[in-house]
Amino acid sequence: MIVINELRTLETLIERHRGALGSRLRTSVPVVVGPGEGYAVHVIELGSQAPEAPAVGFFGGIHGNERIGSDVVLAFLHSVLEAMQWDESLQHLLDTTRLVFMPLINPTGMARNRRATGAGIDLMRNAPVESAHAHWLLGGQRITRYLSWYRGRRGELAPENRAVLSTVREKLMNAPLSIALDCHSGFGIRNYIWFPYAHSRVPIPHLAEIYALRKLFRRTYPNHVTYRIEPQCRHYMTHGDIWDALYMESLATPERVFLPLTLEMGSWLWVKKNPRQLFTRLGLFNPLVPHRKRRILRQHLLWFDFLTRAVHAHRRWVPDSSTRPFLAGEAWAYWGHHYQGDRDPLRVHG
Repeated sequence: MIVINELRTLETLIERHRGALGSRLRTSVPVVVGPGEGYAVHVIELGSQAPEAPAVGFFGGIHGNERIGSDVVLAFLHSVLEAMQWDESLQHLLDTTRLVFMPLINPTGMARNRRATGAGIDLMRNAPVESAHAHWLLGGQRITRYLSWYRGRRGELAPENRAVLSTVREKLMNAPLSIALDCHSGFGIRNYIWFPYAHSRVPIPHLAEIYALRKLFRRTYPNHVTYRIEPQCRHYMTHGDIWDALYMESLATPERVFLPLTLEMGSWLWVKKNPRQLFTRLGLFNPLVPHRKRRILRQHLLWFDFLTRAVHAHRRWVPDSSTRPFLAGEAWAYWGHHYQGDRDPLRVHG
C-alpha cells in the first residue's frame, strides 16, 4: 500500500500521547477502507464525556487532493495534545467541553492524490440531499465515477461518510451546542468560512447564531481579517452535501444547536506566489514551499482555538429570546442579499 505521510503522522501522535494522557485520550476506528489491510479512518476524542458537554469537531481530508485540510487539523491536534500535559487552563476547559477530531477521512483518495475516494465517490456530493439549483456536473453527477463530482449510486452512502455521520451523531449532535469545522482548500484568493446551505438559497434557521459567532470573532480579533464568513450558496450550489444533511437532521431537536462550518482556504494565494505549482500534482490545492506551508498552519490555529473557547463559553454569546430579534435583523441586513425573495428577518429562526 502507498504510505500516506499524514496518516503516519496521526498514528504517531496517538501512540506518543496515549501513555501520558491515559483515558483523557480516546480513539476509535469506525471504518477501514482500501485494498489489503486497508487504511484506518481514525476518530480522536478529548475532554468531557458528559452528554450535556458542548462540543466542537475538526474534520479534514474529505477530498484526497486537498492535503492541507488534514495538515491544519493535525497541527491543531498536535498543539492540543502537547498543551494538555501542562496547560491548566486547557485542562479546566476540557473538564466541561469535548473536542473531536477526524483528520483524514478519505485516505484512499489521498493515497492516489485524487479528490474522490478509491471507489470514485466525491464525499461532498454523496449525501441524500437534492438541490433544485445545483450547477451542472460541479453540483454532482451520477453519469460515471470516471468524471469528477460523482455522487455514487442512488441510495449508496460511502463508508467514509457513514463514519462521519455516526461520529457527528454520537459525539457532537447530542450536545446543547456543537460546532463542526470541515477543512478544505479550493480556487480563490480569499479564505472563507462557509455555512449551510449548499443545496438551497433559503436562510438557515440559525442565522442569528452564525452572526453572533462572527461578531464575537471580529470583536475579539479586530486585526485578524483572514476570513470572509458567508453562506455557501453565495458561491455555488450542489447536491449531496454531507453537512447540509446533518444540519437538517439536527433541526429535529430544536433545543440543541448544531452549526457546521467549512474552512475553504484560497489556493490561488499560493499559486500566485509560486506559479510553478501549476505544473505539479499537488500544486493546485496545497502550498508546496515549506515556509509557506508552516505559515498556513500557524495562521489557522487562532481560528481553531477561538472555536474551542467559544463553544466552551457558549452561554455568554449564543442569542436568547431577548437578543435574537436584534441579531436576526443584523444577520439579514448583512447576508440577506444572498438569499431568494424577501423574508422577515425576525422569522429566520424556526
